[in-house]
Amino acid sequence: MSTLGYAVSFIVAIGVLVAVHEYGHFWVARKLGVKVLRFSIGFGKPVASRCGADGVEYALGAFPLGGYVKMLDEREGPVPAQEAHLAFNRQPLWVRYAVIIAGPAANFVFALVAYTIMFLIGVAGVRPIVGEVTPGSVAARAGIESEFVIEAVAGEATASWNAARQGILAGVLETDALPLTIRDPQGKQREVVLDLSAISLDDLTENRFHSGLGMQPFFARLPAVIGKVEADTAAARAGFNSGDKIVTVQGERIDAWRHFVTLIQSSPATPMTVVVRRGGHRVTLLATPAAVERDGKTIGFLGAAPARPTELIERLLVTERFGPLAAVGRALEKTWQVTELTLRVLWKMLRLEVSVKNISGPISIAQYAGDSARTGFVSFLHFLAVVSISIGILNLLPIPILDGGHLLFFTIEALKGSPLSMQAQNVGLQFGLMFLVGLMGLAFYNDVVRLLG
Repeated sequence: MSTLGYAVSFIVAIGVLVAVHEYGHFWVARKLGVKVLRFSIGFGKPVASRCGADGVEYALGAFPLGGYVKMLDEREGPVPAQEAHLAFNRQPLWVRYAVIIAGPAANFVFALVAYTIMFLIGVAGVRPIVGEVTPGSVAARAGIESEFVIEAVAGEATASWNAARQGILAGVLETDALPLTIRDPQGKQREVVLDLSAISLDDLTENRFHSGLGMQPFFARLPAVIGKVEADTAAARAGFNSGDKIVTVQGERIDAWRHFVTLIQSSPATPMTVVVRRGGHRVTLLATPAAVERDGKTIGFLGAAPARPTELIERLLVTERFGPLAAVGRALEKTWQVTELTLRVLWKMLRLEVSVKNISGPISIAQYAGDSARTGFVSFLHFLAVVSISIGILNLLPIPILDGGHLLFFTIEALKGSPLSMQAQNVGLQFGLMFLVGLMGLAFYNDVVRLLG
């Protein structure tokens, strides 16, 4: 995907999630009798705005990383006497609590809806079949071997590698001995235990998860046969047809699809002679793979997909699809799992048991957004759900300037019987702003390090 594609995916993702969060504040405020003056997606000077029939100004701010709902409030300016009862600061504590908590709540509701849609459509995944196992690794010491299937982690069924990964990540945060249910190629099921005493969450980051455990997903040797040719690509222009069996590339004999892909990706914008077998005859084609950017590297792209035998698809791929009621139940379970995992990681980070290198900023989020959008709608929806939960949790932290900071002020007001002084609130807001600026700086730094590394 191009840089523009990543940027558009990021803007769409942030725009949707900010709109969801702010609409939670907006909707509850209006329902409980608080006057709303402005609904803004983005901070700073509005680049576009219009006044609705309801008297609310709807605006797009110049700085897109956030948004706000401006309500009538005597602390921010004079309020006409006839509208004083509509001011936010005049509302009883329960109303103010409800308005503030509605933003994070909307993020969790969005995640629940997104997961429900995902499970109604069907979530495709790869069965958790183990491929190569590194001798002496955590997996090897547990007795796991190639072609074993991970049936469950700590008693929770794992239909795919994603489910197994989430279960193992959760296990790392709470135990040194994680039980796995596995099934060997002969169909015999048994229990093994992963010794995680020497493993931390940092050892199982997204790019190092499998190597950290010492077991790779199973990759079948696909035959080097063209299954589909995309229109207007290098493969189409070179004359490839569905059913062509790749024989040689630049005179080198091809024994599997992965071998063919490796040669193509290593030769961007380079003319290549490819010999294929078609209908009992050998045909020589001249192909020039397009040069595309992927994960910061320039690789060759042909535009052809492999033929996948039906029995291989049935063995390796799985789709989780449910009816309406079951989808809602599975979505509730998934929302809770991601929320719990995020809270555990956050707590470990606060205790300095997990590196702050795991904090991601806008650059990393843009990369994840683009990669998920490229994969498909369901994948992008999953990305939105995970980030929405993260936004909900972040905003509930008791840090002044965030929603959780306002809830903290309200709680102190309830305990002492009167609001904190404006001076005390302003000091708190300044500390909160400093914290957020520092957090954003750390996130940007981590992004740059990942990008350069």
